[in-house]
Amino acid sequence: MANTYTQTYIQFVFAVQNRKSLILPDWEHHLYKYITGIIQNKRNKMIAINGMPDHLHMFIGFHTTDSMAGLIQVVKSESSKWITDRGFTDSKFKWQEGFGAFSYSRSQINRVYHYVMNQKQHHKKKTFREEYVHMLEKFGVEYDERYIFKTVEY
Repeated sequence: MANTYTQTYIQFVFAVQNRKSLILPDWEHHLYKYITGIIQNKRNKMIAINGMPDHLHMFIGFHTTDSMAGLIQVVKSESSKWITDRGFTDSKFKWQEGFGAFSYSRSQINRVYHYVMNQKQHHKKKTFREEYVHMLEKFGVEYDERYIFKTVEY
């Protein structure tokens, strides 16, 4: 849309279905590159992407002509198909329903970039559930405990 100017930075967080640890180190970098391509093709800017075997963080410069839910739906569906088609998992790969989206100011870009890129070190001290609930509370997001990403079930 002509004469529309925005500056929106969003960190998205979403999990593998049932929080199973399916994203393996030998192919996670390829997944991040693939998702980065999706983000850029939708006119957004990937600032940082990283995660753990059971969840993913993306920090992007968000192009506001799309909806957040629409963008995440495309990322989840296309990346699930990509993972499944390459046989990276024994069964059809799925992301869990829902996502977190947290906005930041321009002055916070460097801090959030380092937070996302240091996920593996961060999770030596804090579980994903602890991290996610902390983010919800820090941002003042009301939530229903029943719908927080399910705990890992073995």
